[in-house]
Amino acid sequence: MSLRSRFPIAVAVCALAVTALATPAVADDGWGDDPQSASGNHQNQNQNQNPRLSRGVVTASSLALRSAPNRGGQIIRWAERGEVVSIFCRTNGQSVQGNRQWYLLTDGTWAWGSARYIRTIGSAPRWC
Repeated sequence: MSLRSRFPIAVAVCALAVTALATPAVADDGWGDDPQSASGNHQNQNQNQNPRLSRGVVTASSLALRSAPNRGGQIIRWAERGEVVSIFCRTNGQSVQGNRQWYLLTDGTWAWGSARYIRTIGSAPRWC
């Protein structure tokens, strides 16, 4: 096969690869409008709380919520002592006073908060 006959195939493969890289992935995280989404039958659930989320209370006087699970992440917003937050999942990140766990919070913005300053309510959050 000559170089001329391979060129259109190479162009098509590159175009497909660029399209795949530029297209965002879509997943159902249970927050959609579909009443039969992954979170189950919504008729018997409180509309303000997703059963797949855990909850926690901020224990620091003021807690920086960040773009990444480390102190170098950009500050997205601040949470105040006593604020109840929704926790999507947990992961290990930079240690904060001996605690490496960070929680991904879903309260209006997706931001990371150090587990050192968030006391969970009920069951522990799932791992990310």
